Amino acid sequence: MLSYQHIYHAGNLADIHKHLALSIILEAMTMKSKPLSYMETHAGRGIYNLRSTESLKTGEANIGILSLSLASKIGKDTGYYKAIEKVRKSLGKDFYPGSPLLARLLLRDYDSLNLMELHPEEYRVLHKTMWSFANVHVHKRDGYEGVLAISPPIARRGLILIDPSYEVKTEYEKAGKFVSKIHRKWAEAVIMVWYPLLDAGLHENLKKIILERDFPKLYVSEVSFKKIQRDKGLKGSGFIIINMPYGIKERLDKLPDIFSN
Repeated sequence: MLSYQHIYHAGNLADIHKHLALSIILEAMTMKSKPLSYMETHAGRGIYNLRSTESLKTGEANIGILSLSLASKIGKDTGYYKAIEKVRKSLGKDFYPGSPLLARLLLRDYDSLNLMELHPEEYRVLHKTMWSFANVHVHKRDGYEGVLAISPPIARRGLILIDPSYEVKTEYEKAGKFVSKIHRKWAEAVIMVWYPLLDAGLHENLKKIILERDFPKLYVSEVSFKKIQRDKGLKGSGFIIINMPYGIKERLDKLPDIFSN
């Protein structure tokens, strides 16, 4: 399905959880000088105006990244915060980077980024946002097919972000099975799979598919938004990391504290 557009949910609590983790991983991986390959299966548009009609319709950013109480907990010394500030200084205080732009701001000029996006409007804005970066390649194709097709890359140190909309119930199983496929083809890759926590509990099927496999350096993080967010469909956020980089567990373990009250 091509109905989902992330602009309605950009900068929400789940984005903070996901993007903080992504920045922690990339900061750790860029400590070594060797080049990295970064890929996304569902990239979105890369940049979001949090005062757009779509964003204001849901108001999710207001209790997310625009909340002063949350912003104070993130920490000004984090790569995530610094990337957001760079975007705000360049484009204005109402703009927020999606994961493609966040990753590009944290990576080096000699790292490569391959971004998959099938939705026509999302792809159009993504291409417009990222075209000036020589090391970024934007693909209008199915994310699972596209990442599999170009893997493994020449620079085999890398990260894959799997972040579908999960609008279709079968997406949970599809994402879980894709992890096995891409790991077989590109075993060195750090794989990060994000998923929403909803009342239906369909994420448990995704977790079961992944956790029943003997993947290396596995890490799972889940946070509940029930103390912050009420009367919303999204109850929390979770992600699974395979081949988790050394030395980041303590930082990842502290992420739930941001959403504790």
